[in-house]
Amino acid sequence: MDEIFKQQVYEVARLIPKGRVSTYGAIAKAVGYPNHSRHVGKAMGGCPKNVPAHRVISSSGVLSVPEFQPKLEAEGITIENLRIKNFKKLFWDPLAEL
Repeated sequence: MDEIFKQQVYEVARLIPKGRVSTYGAIAKAVGYPNHSRHVGKAMGGCPKNVPAHRVISSSGVLSVPEFQPKLEAEGITIENLRIKNFKKLFWDPLAEL
């Protein structure tokens, strides 16, 4: 995977505000690779500690990494059965908000 792509993914992920979530696909679009959501997921798997990987979820509003639930709940996000409650309201779209 290209190092520049990873760094772009990390930059966008760092911009996600506390208490909000974005998706692998939205980040892929924001960095110019709209069909590369899996690559974003792969990049997030090995991201630095200063990247809030817990705020990046699947497009269906489901947590891909169940271990991230406590971090999201600590930011005030309600989760039921690994699904973000009020996902559409909490969704942060980098293309619309940057």
